Amino acid sequence: MTNFSFCNPVRVEFGKDKEKNIGKYMKECDSKKTLVLYGSERVRKSGLMDVVEASLKENGIEYVLLGGVKSNPVLSKVNEAIKLAKEFSADSILAVGGGSVLDSAKAIAAGACYDGDVWDFFTGKKPVSALKIFDIITLAATGSEMNKGGVVTNEATKQKYSLDAPCLYPKVSVINPALQATVTSEYLVYSASDIIAHSIEAYFTATHHPELIRMQIEANIKATIRTTEILLANPDDYDARAEFAWAATMALNGLTHLGVSGFGFPNHMIEHAISAVTDCAHGAGLSVVMPAWMKWYAPKNPAAFERFAREIFGKNTAEEGIEALKAWFDKIGTPTSLSGVGVTDANLEEVIKVTLMHSKDWGMSDIYTRESLETIFSLAK
Repeated sequence: MTNFSFCNPVRVEFGKDKEKNIGKYMKECDSKKTLVLYGSERVRKSGLMDVVEASLKENGIEYVLLGGVKSNPVLSKVNEAIKLAKEFSADSILAVGGGSVLDSAKAIAAGACYDGDVWDFFTGKKPVSALKIFDIITLAATGSEMNKGGVVTNEATKQKYSLDAPCLYPKVSVINPALQATVTSEYLVYSASDIIAHSIEAYFTATHHPELIRMQIEANIKATIRTTEILLANPDDYDARAEFAWAATMALNGLTHLGVSGFGFPNHMIEHAISAVTDCAHGAGLSVVMPAWMKWYAPKNPAAFERFAREIFGKNTAEEGIEALKAWFDKIGTPTSLSGVGVTDANLEEVIKVTLMHSKDWGMSDIYTRESLETIFSLAK
């Protein structure tokens, strides 16, 4: 293992009914005024927001509500919320929803402490400070509940970028798997794709990867596959839902990158360009990108791809492993071709141009040239 420093300060409250204590958890962290951010009206119709408001009131925490955060969160909504947080003099942001809501909350928490353009944090122009962040996760996918990053799309520039800073770790993350039982099968399979993508990026691209970490990643992927199939058959299986939720958290909380070096996130870089143009669901875009990218990249690290095929699917060759993953995506119903996420001959050139912009900004332009990207996209048709 290469040298590393590891610190993850997030307090995770995992299990049934934990959301009822959110006001108590926030009070313990000296929060007094919070902006409650959410996405769809699902959290209100389900009664979850009633529970949240009751807990906040019981613990003397003032709050203001703002909904409407969309999948693939956008900068305009972040700016709307920053204005409200400042007017309310909020000392914290409480995200109630999935990764898009929490990623937005992180940007809002940073922007509320800054007089300039919050996009400065996404382009690395300014150091980040932030309000306290709390969350109740209602969809397992991004792992944002236990990391210090967040992704937002700038609609004007088509840049889907991230901000990252230690102050963006949530103080307390509530994960009650029972709250995720109403997630549609469509978004369940998109989430599975996202978890697997988080797991394989370093697995395939790292120049140094410890055996222990490889085994942890393989276990996480196998758990995701197994529990996805259980939940498609029985969405109310709490134990499967709990394992699925924790697999999402584990995939991107830092533990699967310890002692790993020389890796990047090319699948995410490419997908961010696709969803910036087409607004497809992030996980759907990833299930299109992964098999195509894997076919193109496999010759660069054949041993890792052969191991993946053997350990995950019991196959003998890299090619068989890639086809097995694609077949599984097809089986569960997440797309595997560009047409399935709205990329056509009419907008493919725009997608390639945005990807080239991303590859430059992500420091990958030496590998992800127009020629290589055209090859990858051709494999995804």
